[in-house]
Amino acid sequence: MKTEFADNLVYYRKQYSLTQADLADLLLVSQATVSKWESGCNEPNLYNLKNLADLFDVPIDVLVGRKDF
Repeated sequence: MKTEFADNLVYYRKQYSLTQADLADLLLVSQATVSKWESGCNEPNLYNLKNLADLFDVPIDVLVGRKDF
């Protein structure tokens, strides 16, 4: 089931003109892992979530779709 995080991840990855493989290389994970995050089958651990937020220069709250902060 797709989540707001999954949608946001696709959005920010495309904004930075990265492929799933590019993003995987930057985070030292497999392309399959990124694919699972984007499809909503899995979510990143806190370490990878922080790295994603840093990479895309957005707060974790924004990345995960939290609006009430």
